[in-house]
Amino acid sequence: MSRSQLVAEHLPLLRRYARALTGNQASGDAYVGAMLEALLQDGSLLDERHGARSGLFRLFTQIWNSVTMNDDAEVVPVQASEKRISNITPLPRQAFLLLSLEGFSEEEVAFVLDVEVSEVRALADTAGREMAAEIATDVLIIEDETFIAMDIESLVKNLGHNVIGVARTHADAIALAQNKKPGLILADIQLADGSSGLDAVNELLRTFEVPVVFITAYPERFLTGERPEPAFLISKPFQPAMVSAVASQALFFQRNSKNRAKAS
Repeated sequence: MSRSQLVAEHLPLLRRYARALTGNQASGDAYVGAMLEALLQDGSLLDERHGARSGLFRLFTQIWNSVTMNDDAEVVPVQASEKRISNITPLPRQAFLLLSLEGFSEEEVAFVLDVEVSEVRALADTAGREMAAEIATDVLIIEDETFIAMDIESLVKNLGHNVIGVARTHADAIALAQNKKPGLILADIQLADGSSGLDAVNELLRTFEVPVVFITAYPERFLTGERPEPAFLISKPFQPAMVSAVASQALFFQRNSKNRAKAS
């Protein structure tokens, strides 16, 4: 595939990323244009060690971080969710979008941003905290291990969310959610009485829509069972930064999906 074909293949993704990063399409396209111009002048600027897509995003990032575009371009309206993203400080915002919107691995994000993987995790944690301040909600925790539940509850509260309760069994989860419908569920799969957090979540989702993050030592049970879509999965033992980033990611996509549904 020629270089021009490679660029054409990934250009829509770059434009989507640039729009989310800058806050409007006109400004985003200006940065994409500057990147394309630089690439035309010097093809060696494209570093393909992690593939053409990662190389293009890396070059775009170098342009974004070094060039200030004229803001006189016409501003194209964006979704409210994208405006929330633009409120996150620049480097954490880049890490969050690359991980959450574009689906890059932590290693690829480290390459794109030219940082260590450990810094990517720290940036994702920062983004998660800043995003949570924009989309704080009521959280139901389904977890039978006391100390893990306490850790998750503390983390969630530090992000600015309100915990409506901690359920240790399927029945507890249903009862808590009936009293106050949560805006986010963080759930284990294997519960204390042998019941299933996955079954509890599926039962709740029959009555209302809510984003779900499963935090479990048994990820294979999530992959083989009847699971809700979309859902997010974190394996135990977990990093607090991962919970922060994934919870915010789940909320972001839920709000974004609702905005698209209202617009259609």
